[in-house]
Amino acid sequence: MLPTPLPATLLDGAYLATLAALGLFGLHRVWLVTRFRWGARAALPTAQQAEAPIVTVQLPLYNERTVAARLIRAVGALDWPRERLEIQVLDDSSDETRSIVEDEVGELVRRGLDAKVIRRASREGFKAGALAHGLTVARGELVAVFDADFVPGADFLRRLVPAFADSRIGMVQARWGHMNRDESLLTRAQSTLLDGHFVIEHTVRFDHGLFFNFNGTAGIWRRAAIDSAGGWQHDTLTEDLDLSYRAQLGGWRFLYAPLYTVPAEVPAELGAFQSQQYRWAKGSVQVARKLAGRIARAELPFRIKLEAAAHLLGNAGYPFVLVLAALLPLVTTRGTSFGPGWNLAAFLVCTFSVIAFYERGQRAIGRPWWRRVLDVPAAMALGIGMSVAQSRAVLSGLLGQTGEFVRTPKRGDAPAATRYRLALARWPWLESVYSAWFALGIVRAVADQQWEALPFLALFFTGFAWVGGLALRESLRGRAPRQPLEAAGEAAHVLAGEVTAG
Repeated sequence: MLPTPLPATLLDGAYLATLAALGLFGLHRVWLVTRFRWGARAALPTAQQAEAPIVTVQLPLYNERTVAARLIRAVGALDWPRERLEIQVLDDSSDETRSIVEDEVGELVRRGLDAKVIRRASREGFKAGALAHGLTVARGELVAVFDADFVPGADFLRRLVPAFADSRIGMVQARWGHMNRDESLLTRAQSTLLDGHFVIEHTVRFDHGLFFNFNGTAGIWRRAAIDSAGGWQHDTLTEDLDLSYRAQLGGWRFLYAPLYTVPAEVPAELGAFQSQQYRWAKGSVQVARKLAGRIARAELPFRIKLEAAAHLLGNAGYPFVLVLAALLPLVTTRGTSFGPGWNLAAFLVCTFSVIAFYERGQRAIGRPWWRRVLDVPAAMALGIGMSVAQSRAVLSGLLGQTGEFVRTPKRGDAPAATRYRLALARWPWLESVYSAWFALGIVRAVADQQWEALPFLALFFTGFAWVGGLALRESLRGRAPRQPLEAAGEAAHVLAGEVTAG
């Protein structure tokens, strides 16, 4: 048997408490799946206003040489009256992106579009600061936002703007598509994680009148909703989530368009995925800290407050995943005092709720079964492997300062030599320790004929070994140019788990 550093009673108690905590997150996923009805309220309003509203399209960019031209060209092709469209390229870049932007915006101007480049003296406030600065000179009553790796269709405004005929609507969000989903197992796993958020969570929250969030891109805001909620603020790393909750607390209604997708890239390398997920995880905890009191005091139904807590604290389960990972090889080979049947049932609640959640999302969007049978376990393994740094992000969000907004490098169609990459500042030693721990657990489970434990041990081993191996490979690979991570070495600890998408 494996060595047991804890007394049996203490070990059983810690394991039971960990399963109970994770069981709450599992029950929440079960609730989401049981309430999910794909397309129940998917039809977009079609009634047009007497006169097309003026729309400002904001494109916040920072060193995006690989995708800037593609984005600007796509926005220049939007089907909207030219006199009612304004395009702002909010360019904080310090590299050759600046010249690319100048060339592309110049071409739009020559075609008769109201397009301009807006630059600031400093990157104060990062993306939130850029958006707020652009609004000071914007002329639109509606404001659409696209990140650099998105490619909106020409009909984007025609499809989503009619929702604003209802004066109560403050924001409309489209679903993200994944143009490079099938490039690798990593991109497939990421896409599955994101679909859990956009297909299941957003749909259920919208259908049941609960709060949901603008995801930072591929959506349209009513300018009045932004202003009345206090504007873009940069005291958290997820300014989109923060503004979304402030606006809904102020009475604005949001609309979700699950059947309209805007294609975008998912990160093709682990380092880029890490920086993205670290920011989202830490930022969600920061927003919870910032707005918990306002949400608790608001005159809202209890069900809205309860789901808001589950939403904002969704990443808080990952420290429990790490505790479970430390205990699982022990209890599966040694056994527990409360019986193997109860132990298996409790663990299945935590595990199969996750399987049902992601499988249902993939089935809803039409992914065939032979794709789902690999993509869902891969997504689960990726989330487990990322839980080391997801826990760091949660703790940093609870205890640390705001931190620096580190953009996610995009690849686009650029040659490999011109791509941005994030340098991993730490070696994945803890992931390596966990993978070795689970390898030992698998060996002992086979020796003890504990066959029912093998699927769980194998899933955890795969997750930690996969993420650790990718991180080690990227750390050893010579890569240039490099983009600095967060100040004070904070992003030296970047790793993430479940995708929360802003």
